[in-house]
Amino acid sequence: MTQFFDALETRSPDEREAAQMAALSVQIAHAQANSPAFAELLKGVDAAGVNSREALARLPVIRKHELLDKQKASRTAGGDAFGGFSTLLRGPAMSRVFASPGPIYEPEGASKDYWRAGRALYAAGFRAGELVHNSFSYHMTPGAFILESGAHAVGCTVFPAGTGQTEQQLDAMLALQPDGYTGTPSFLRILLEKAAESGADIRSLTKASVGGEACPPSLTAWFKEQSVDVYQTYATADLGLVAYETRARQGLVLEEGVIVEIVRPGTGDPVPEGEVGELVVTSLNPAYPLIRFGTGDLSAILSGTCPTGRTAPRIKGWMGRADQTTKIKGMFVHASQVAEIVRRFPQVQKARLVVSGEMANDRMNLLVETTDTTDGLRAQLEAAVREVTKLRGEIQVVSPGSLPNDGKVIEDARSYQ
Repeated sequence: MTQFFDALETRSPDEREAAQMAALSVQIAHAQANSPAFAELLKGVDAAGVNSREALARLPVIRKHELLDKQKASRTAGGDAFGGFSTLLRGPAMSRVFASPGPIYEPEGASKDYWRAGRALYAAGFRAGELVHNSFSYHMTPGAFILESGAHAVGCTVFPAGTGQTEQQLDAMLALQPDGYTGTPSFLRILLEKAAESGADIRSLTKASVGGEACPPSLTAWFKEQSVDVYQTYATADLGLVAYETRARQGLVLEEGVIVEIVRPGTGDPVPEGEVGELVVTSLNPAYPLIRFGTGDLSAILSGTCPTGRTAPRIKGWMGRADQTTKIKGMFVHASQVAEIVRRFPQVQKARLVVSGEMANDRMNLLVETTDTTDGLRAQLEAAVREVTKLRGEIQVVSPGSLPNDGKVIEDARSYQ
């Protein structure tokens, strides 16, 4: 029995990059022709020329709040509920419509394993003929359907447990003896603890694919003590599966149907490999062709490839949120404003705005990595801070490479006691 879902997982990195860049040009042309939203966003872009990461990085990033704004505007005008982003029409090609908080509406195409989750479940050890207990929500949002479609792609049978009703779920587990679990790690822990308290024998459950919230190594180790191997997935309602954990447990391997960039928060500028930044994803799904979609999540690219033999790039996993908007002296300051200040000074390599002080006594200090320690640069930076943020701030020059690699552009260090 092969340990890989398909041959795509073991392609050489060069082969994968060439295939994805060729598919990117096709996807850009498809989005321009069939998605009114991207026809506008990518107006004047030569699709054939977007065949490299450098060319991709020149396109605009569309972030979740912008997607929501465009959907709302379209609905207000009596137009498309998807804001012109979906290329599907109601009918046989669109099997379901979902609503995420906002609300943001997402289409589901009728193709097999539309969300591409089969790869994650296979890597977690799920196999044909097994029964999966799915505790993701089946109400409005796509979470349960993402994992259910993946389970079907592997050849599994699914029990649609949904959320809540712990005792009834345990009764079902006791009767059906599932092989695997899909859902949040916190609810899996509740089920296992409740089973131990009640004496319910659910030892048939030996594997799990979890998502929707963080699963730290300590919790993974606890599950292992309960004889359940737990693997994480990173997926969104907009994109489907983006990355998944393997038995190597060294980061998350990127899914074959997405192109991932890590950009400096507040910008669309890719950061060097290993630096923490915002996860920006281009989906190669023709039904919902999101180009440079900013997830708002922080992560970083790991060097090398997975020891399991999967050759796709890997990310560290979820490392926090990229939206660091902070209110200072009654004014909102955004990561994009810090990026605008840095952009004006080529000699500044990186910056971090630290807000300190106590209630009603905010202080702003802009830490900049540069070798230029002249008073002239400090004065120019102070003026730029006032112009861009409308607030006064002090400048502190630090040596290149000294700022933490955590993706933070704005750090709120105020005391709220």
